[in-house]
Amino acid sequence: MKKRWVSLFVENDIGVLAKISGLFSGKSYNLESLTVGTTEDKSISRMTIGLVSDDITFEQIKKQLNRLVEVIKVLDFTNTPTHMKEILFIKVKSCTKEEKTELFQIACVFKASVTDYGLDSVLLECVQTETKNDDLIRLLTGQFKQLEIVRGGSVAIESISMTDR
Repeated sequence: MKKRWVSLFVENDIGVLAKISGLFSGKSYNLESLTVGTTEDKSISRMTIGLVSDDITFEQIKKQLNRLVEVIKVLDFTNTPTHMKEILFIKVKSCTKEEKTELFQIACVFKASVTDYGLDSVLLECVQTETKNDDLIRLLTGQFKQLEIVRGGSVAIESISMTDR
């Protein structure tokens, strides 16, 4: 089993997202991440899908996606150099003044933004790779007790240069 990434160009039409997610649920494939948004052409949307599967299952998924009329193009990003980012919000509740100071320092190290704070809470926003966001979550869950975590799915685009970013 390996983490896989696929990017789809699909028709920007009602029900397309439901049809594609239905394909995954109908075959009992679990999606770990799914984002969708319009492209420079408003009639076309681009989806970035993250999933964990073996080689054989992943090939079947790609073939089934290619068979859907609404799917224009399927790109396998699993072994392709890409630029990939994920948005993460973490609300830390019941903080002391010292803990809030520490959160501001952690935000600097992880290049996160403090987007809101109150008397005893801090809200961090982090747009990083999935791995760096995992690291931030792991650090904060080890130090703070009351967290609220919201993750958006990853978005990705092929690299222009050959290096992974």
